[in-house]
Amino acid sequence: VKVPFLDLKAQYASIKPQIDAAIQGVVDGAEFVGGRALKEFEASFAREHRAKHCIGVANGTDALVVILKCLGVGPGDVVLTAANSFIASSEAVTLAGGTVRFVDCGPDYTIDVAALERALEAQKKAGKPVRAVIPVHLYGQPADLKPILAFAQQHGLQVIEDCAQAHGARYAERPVGLWGDLACFSFYPTKNLGAAGDGGLVVSADASLAAHVRTLREYGWRPGARYISQEHGLNSRLDELQAALLRVKSNRAALPATDD
Repeated sequence: VKVPFLDLKAQYASIKPQIDAAIQGVVDGAEFVGGRALKEFEASFAREHRAKHCIGVANGTDALVVILKCLGVGPGDVVLTAANSFIASSEAVTLAGGTVRFVDCGPDYTIDVAALERALEAQKKAGKPVRAVIPVHLYGQPADLKPILAFAQQHGLQVIEDCAQAHGARYAERPVGLWGDLACFSFYPTKNLGAAGDGGLVVSADASLAAHVRTLREYGWRPGARYISQEHGLNSRLDELQAALLRVKSNRAALPATDD
């Protein structure tokens, strides 16, 4: 007997009435972009992951690109990330204009701190400034964040958590995504929390960074200045249908209460 690793049909069947009602609500309201469903899902995800600010975007890769642009990563900047991650972890860096330097993983399949030190020294000798590090929480296994954060603080680096495969994962009893400067999540259908298509989200504890991400995800428009692009942004918005579906699914798998 073959047991499927992932059965999206069975998953849908288990919550079909709720999913259908959520989608019908969006269709009936004819509010398809930037409406109530998105705001409700962002607020729901923030509560469940103990995050201060959550910003929905079109996909997980865009979430990383927007984060890098928000932090000012561009030409001449080197970003260190795990060598064994999916292409999006590095592709986002090049799309933002930066340069990727891969770092080996440890026995737990996540980025190795000793390898980070060696990579940084190599870049220093080459005269290439390292700007940030992207630890990847792979297969739901959180990277060892405390030594990574200590390393980053010592060398003045920004930390971007790649949580694309780690919805609900915890490190030191605290949800991933709350440790670095910013974090990204993906809602590709095969993820721990999957949409009926593409979707992504950025998490931040900093109000000014969150506001900048919101500007960058929608053409560089700032609040109250629609159609006036203050900077180069993206067209990367999590649509209402996906947001409504994701809220139903996330409510089924809410994290337990914590003091965070």
